[in-house]
Amino acid sequence: MTATTDLVSYEEALATYDPVMGLEVHVELGTRTKMFCGCSTELKQDANSQTCPTCLGLPGALPVVNEIGVESAIKIGLALHCEIAEWCRFARKNYFYPDMPKNFQTSQYDEPIAFDGYLDVQLEDGEVFRVEIERAHMEEDTGKSTHVGGATGRIHGASHSLLDYNRAGIPLIEIVTKPIEGAGERAPEVAKAYVAELREVIKSLGVSEARMDKGQMRCDVNLSLRPNGTEKFGTRSETKNVNSLRSVERAARFEIQRHAAVLNSGGTIVQETRHFHEEDGSTTSGRIKDNAEDYRYFPEPDLVPVAPAREWVEALRAELPELPLAQRNRLIEEWDISAHDMQSIRNAGAIGPIVATINAGADSTSARKWWMGELARSANEQQVELGALPITPEQVARVSELVAKGDLNDKLARQVIDGVLKGEGTPDEVVDKRGLKVVSDEGALNTAVDEAIAGNAGIVAKIQSGKVAAAGALVGAVMKATRGQADAARVKELILEKLGVSEG
Repeated sequence: MTATTDLVSYEEALATYDPVMGLEVHVELGTRTKMFCGCSTELKQDANSQTCPTCLGLPGALPVVNEIGVESAIKIGLALHCEIAEWCRFARKNYFYPDMPKNFQTSQYDEPIAFDGYLDVQLEDGEVFRVEIERAHMEEDTGKSTHVGGATGRIHGASHSLLDYNRAGIPLIEIVTKPIEGAGERAPEVAKAYVAELREVIKSLGVSEARMDKGQMRCDVNLSLRPNGTEKFGTRSETKNVNSLRSVERAARFEIQRHAAVLNSGGTIVQETRHFHEEDGSTTSGRIKDNAEDYRYFPEPDLVPVAPAREWVEALRAELPELPLAQRNRLIEEWDISAHDMQSIRNAGAIGPIVATINAGADSTSARKWWMGELARSANEQQVELGALPITPEQVARVSELVAKGDLNDKLARQVIDGVLKGEGTPDEVVDKRGLKVVSDEGALNTAVDEAIAGNAGIVAKIQSGKVAAAGALVGAVMKATRGQADAARVKELILEKLGVSEG
């Protein structure tokens, strides 16, 4: 249940104040084991079954750094155009809260592994906005608290809490922007675009699936307002753990309106964390925000410094894939499509499947047609991402090939795709099981055409009088007789040929 909050209109807020944002994104890495021990990161296990003395913080247990975690951090830093530290250390972030049994989180404080970078993000109208990156540092996730007995699932009002430490120790990379200034009224849109672009970068690196709906990527939205024309930052609020692109945009917009309402009424903004509510897009107060010194950071004594060899860093740089924005700009040229078309493909999550289908032998036009048409419709009906559909790019390419060869028409191809999605086998197996090949036997086609002409004297008369468009009705009759398995273009040719009428 959210508290009602007085707001001013968005337009009124921007007429008086300039928003400044800072975005902190936590990315859960896709390593097999935790950041400082050998426990599995698989979370579909019984509560507290994926733990050991190290991640439970038992006396005498010593941590060891996960090499793949460090490698992933370096890849992310390089993709974000950051400097990679020649020498950095882990630190203890001390606080008392039951989700971390050690009573401290192993993180990085004043010595992050990556710093001073940037990410160019593209807004809906094509404008590119540069977001500067302060740092990307390594740390570990906390455990999961389940609050029982209350109405909201939060600790307030709960009768008791359950703690699962399976997640405690899973590798995280926290990516922190520098203050984002100059976005003005587009600040919420910039926030959404930044997280979207960052998610695509992370996925392209293969270091995480970056599924926001599964908590693999979470964003803290820091926002403050300052009077227009001034330079001093206002007091910020931090909306925690926002877990969808739409919600990032809504949280930023709501906080702009809330801050403006407080300031206009002569009130003072409190530096605090806030909870975001999906049901109405509002935020409510969490707790007074701690400053860095409140955590009593100090270097982790049980871990040696991390000093990535320059040769290793450069080898990883050489392995970086093409970054998503550069790829999209290249594909716009190669596919001869508009920026708007590319934005639609991107929004559908279809770039990867289309590229993979082209790599499997399909042409770009047919690959786009199937993924943005039949398959996008199916994914939307099932409320899943395109990549989660039970069909591979290779299978889509095979369907495209069968259409190009004339073995299938579009109607039959849709039936083949339907069969593959229903688990009936490969495209060729579905064709055989359902008997879906195009009727190419001229004898069978001639018979069907003759029957259509004989049974539709009125339509024949119209065609012979010069109304060639009327041939469509005869084509439809033939297609019905052949269960849609005839080549419609060839059927029309035969009809006009038999009636002695030319197309022109």
